Amino acid sequence: MNCLITGASGFVGRNLFNSFENCDNIQLFAWDRTKDFSNQLIANDGIIHLAGKAHDLKDISDPEEYYVVNTELTKKLFDAFLNSSASTFIYFSSVKASADEVLGILLESNIPSPQTHYGKSKLMAEEYILSKKIPKSKRVYILRPCMIHGPGNKGNLNLLFNWVKNGYPWPLGAFDNQRSFCSIENVSFVVNELLSSTDIPSGIYNLADNDTLSTNQIIKLMGQALDRDVKIWTFNQVWVRFLASLGDRLKLPLNSERLNKLTSGYIVSNEKLLSALGKPLPINARVGMMHTLTNFTN
Repeated sequence: MNCLITGASGFVGRNLFNSFENCDNIQLFAWDRTKDFSNQLIANDGIIHLAGKAHDLKDISDPEEYYVVNTELTKKLFDAFLNSSASTFIYFSSVKASADEVLGILLESNIPSPQTHYGKSKLMAEEYILSKKIPKSKRVYILRPCMIHGPGNKGNLNLLFNWVKNGYPWPLGAFDNQRSFCSIENVSFVVNELLSSTDIPSGIYNLADNDTLSTNQIIKLMGQALDRDVKIWTFNQVWVRFLASLGDRLKLPLNSERLNKLTSGYIVSNEKLLSALGKPLPINARVGMMHTLTNFTN
């Protein structure tokens, strides 16, 4: 099987590139906005579309850029796929295309209501894909991953790890939450299964580990990875939220959005995906998180 992967230079792309089991030849996608790229799909059997503009927590990005990259690029790439001989298209969307906040458990059947340009641009790409008639010879998968982590991970998890590594106590212990994560090992497993099996129906699938973790649990796992005790403080939630609101105005590291990411609940169901795969994911959330945290220490 010949595969084309977009976004191969990113965190997920780099890890996937080293884990493909069913691709004899992997072509990396180079996008030039001024040129037609449909000829890049020639002689590829599977297309894994990872390229996109990530959510900007600092809120300094031009909103239009989300739609140019996340929506329009996906539309052009999918049109080229439909006109090619490739049989499988895997689009990495996001759970944020469905919801920014979750009450209960997020299912694929939930009516999408994204609030950010990032989520809206991802949803528009999904809607375009779903609006097209898919030939019987082709399979199309829209994956909605929650937070993916693994070697080379960047973002809030790194900030959290460095906080613990520097010996600071964790001051948000009063927030009790449960969040879904997705280990890169499970992501790689799912992509390989989708590429190799012809029995998995096309459609939208949430991508998440089986179990959830709280932020306080992650802090404790970080302590284990660093082989040290971690102090967890329980400051009043009202006071912490007030400080975060000051961070919004003063552009401080702790702002409302980051506080929400660190302390709110966001539980994602992967039951539809597991049912379609017909087999379990290789590792659980705790083991996957420890793999990532141990990699941080190296």
